[in-house]
Amino acid sequence: MIERFTQLPQSLRERSRFHRLGTPGVPALLTHPDWISPSPIVIWMHGRTAHKELDAGRYLRWLRASGPRGNGIAACAVDLPGHGERYDRELQHPRATIRVLRQMLGEIDQVLEALADPVWQGVFDLDRVAIGGMSAGGMVSLRRLCEPHPFKCCAIEGTTGWVEALYADGGPWSVEHDPTSLEAMDSVRSMGRFQPLPLLALHAQEDRVVPLGLQEQFLEKLRAHYLRAGADPGLIRLVTYPHTGAPQEHAGFGKFGNDAKNEQAAFLAAQLLN
Repeated sequence: MIERFTQLPQSLRERSRFHRLGTPGVPALLTHPDWISPSPIVIWMHGRTAHKELDAGRYLRWLRASGPRGNGIAACAVDLPGHGERYDRELQHPRATIRVLRQMLGEIDQVLEALADPVWQGVFDLDRVAIGGMSAGGMVSLRRLCEPHPFKCCAIEGTTGWVEALYADGGPWSVEHDPTSLEAMDSVRSMGRFQPLPLLALHAQEDRVVPLGLQEQFLEKLRAHYLRAGADPGLIRLVTYPHTGAPQEHAGFGKFGNDAKNEQAAFLAAQLLN
């Protein structure tokens, strides 16, 4: 048995498959409640230096979710370029982050097309699909929502859409990047095209990698955009946690991890199973 598969608890292994999706062969961990009935699905992206098998408890909660429209939410957790099954040491360096984000942004639609392939026999209900991610994965999610999309909701953690501010001189990620590339991945720059939808953002109050203040400022800009677009700014909800004890207050939510996972699962169930 492949090592990454044995990393998963048995209750998740029984309902999981590994597959490469799309022309670039994006490595994906696919989970499904029963592999028979059409289920909503979440496209999930991890953060920099992590991998798709991380945090099995997240996927198990989704599988156990329930609502009037059925039980269970499937997952398509993918490895970012240079991570997990496509490990590349250079792409895991902070200076490569924008390159990683841009490549992943271009791969999302290919992943969606692959999930619609008849080989899956319709077990993924792509009329009920969500997107989300942690840190770098959340940045890709937010930027993808600035273009026409099929997503019903978005769930993000420890991230911000204001990428230019994150990398500004003196900022927490003051790594030099090509200004044109930064602009292309900045969701504030593209916010005029952001299609309003329910959005849940989870964040540690003392996050030392992506400061909460940057996310708060981004979400305020986004709420203003929702108003201009005639949408309810209340569709955006930010949940924060005090000192968590997690590494750099960024990698997970430490002692609040269970609360955060339950919060996210309840949000997804409300949007995809009601």
